[in-house]
Amino acid sequence: MRAVARRRRRALAAADPDAASKAAGRLPHDLPPFAVAAGYLAMGAELDPAPLLARLRKVGARILLPRVDGPALVFEDDAAALTRPDVVIAPLLAFDARGNRLGQGGGHYDRAIATLRADGHPLVVIGLAYAGQEVPELPAEPHDQRLDAVLTEMDYRAFAL
Repeated sequence: MRAVARRRRRALAAADPDAASKAAGRLPHDLPPFAVAAGYLAMGAELDPAPLLARLRKVGARILLPRVDGPALVFEDDAAALTRPDVVIAPLLAFDARGNRLGQGGGHYDRAIATLRADGHPLVVIGLAYAGQEVPELPAEPHDQRLDAVLTEMDYRAFAL
């Protein structure tokens, strides 16, 4: 499943090199303000979050990036200060209409999101993807963390959790 999703994502990236900027423009203006936003550095054909992070930075958000620390994924700023984000922009290989996300398979984002959600502070998890990465249904394990929303070059869609 992951191999098929990677091939699909590569084709989507080649077909629309401006998709990241289009997606950033689709983030709704009526979302709550995010003081701290966690993004990622795009690898391979992942949709690049740089335009979205620039938009969030412009409205005052502090930007964090992930770092793998043993089995954990932590989020830190340029000064390597660990901080709790209000929003996590998550990469993915595929997503479905229920907010399930297929990641790389290491479980880093699922564990990090579960830890952040367990502390009781509000957290919004937005998957960043090409619209063509949507699949009819993904299998979900008990440890899998669902997305609150997905942002694509076509739209922003919130999921009921």
